[in-house]
Amino acid sequence: MSDETLIQTTHVGSLPRSEAVRDALRSDDEPGSRAFDDAVGRAVRDVVRKQADVGVDVANDGEQPRLAYSVDVTNRLSGYADRFAERALPADLAEFPEFAERALGDIENIGGPIATGPIEYVGADELEAELARFDEAVEAEGISFADRFHTAPSPGAVVRFTESEYHDDVESYLFDLAEALRTEYATIADHGALLQVDAPELLAGFTLTDEDASIEEFRERVETYVEAINVALDGVPADRVRLHACWGNYPGPHHHDVALGDVVDEIYEADAGGLVIEGANPRHAHEYRTIAEHPLPGDWTLVPGVIDVKTNAVEHPTVVADRLERFAESVGDPSRIVAGCDCGFETVMSANLVHPPFVWKKLEALVEGAKIASERLA
Repeated sequence: MSDETLIQTTHVGSLPRSEAVRDALRSDDEPGSRAFDDAVGRAVRDVVRKQADVGVDVANDGEQPRLAYSVDVTNRLSGYADRFAERALPADLAEFPEFAERALGDIENIGGPIATGPIEYVGADELEAELARFDEAVEAEGISFADRFHTAPSPGAVVRFTESEYHDDVESYLFDLAEALRTEYATIADHGALLQVDAPELLAGFTLTDEDASIEEFRERVETYVEAINVALDGVPADRVRLHACWGNYPGPHHHDVALGDVVDEIYEADAGGLVIEGANPRHAHEYRTIAEHPLPGDWTLVPGVIDVKTNAVEHPTVVADRLERFAESVGDPSRIVAGCDCGFETVMSANLVHPPFVWKKLEALVEGAKIASERLA
């Protein structure tokens, strides 16, 4: 896009993995081994080139080396045993177990590892290699982007997908994770990447971990989740942080989702500079109204989802532009809008709801729609 374009484009992080990467992740190959690094290096170059080809402004590595966005970080933390937690279904899917089995199989119930000892950050070298891989791909392809981002889970996201037998309670586990993740967050920011903190617990927690809570009780828990995020963000410039909150990237009815307006003021307490939020799927296409009723903090940007990652239909660019216009009107300044997607396309390996080639058609529509909206709003 040109410098004059008002609305830049990005996405939420995960992009379809190559078969070679999937094979490497299924195998005994470890990060740092030649086989693993070769497969991931080729895949990152491919997704970097494809993002440049479709015109994405703020790009990333597509989370190629990760099995799942939420628990990959435990490979860089000490204290975890080679045993895995079980997870319950979200409250909406629990009402329809036959549908859940057909739609998800065992994917939704696969949990992360169990902590049995002190949590400390031990994976700085691995993270540095992951960050450098994007730079190497950009240089090798001879391309550039307006900015790059790198994702990391919130402390609450890790709590959601793992368990601890070492801590006395969930809150002590949460804040131990926050202290450990401080190194991850600082390393990403120091590398020059925009840090995206993936925090599904701020919204999806209402149906995933706190399904028995009242709205007021859940607000209190969101306050605690945000406190933990802020501990982990200590020292990271707020304008280099965007917070991603969503209602869960799974194909369900979502009829028990908490209303954004019930908790968004607590979310705004995060030491961040932007919010990534759903706005395209049928359950949350009205969230531009919520943003108008609960204005962003004055120095925040908004990354609204204007592409639905749960359907194979490719959005018409005019539909994308219309959605962006509504969000721009809600915010009051189109330069504070960055066009995005509702969530990642393959947040867990092989759990992609969109046929991989269609992902790039959807991102083309995103870019074209942002151009149309920018021309209308100029």
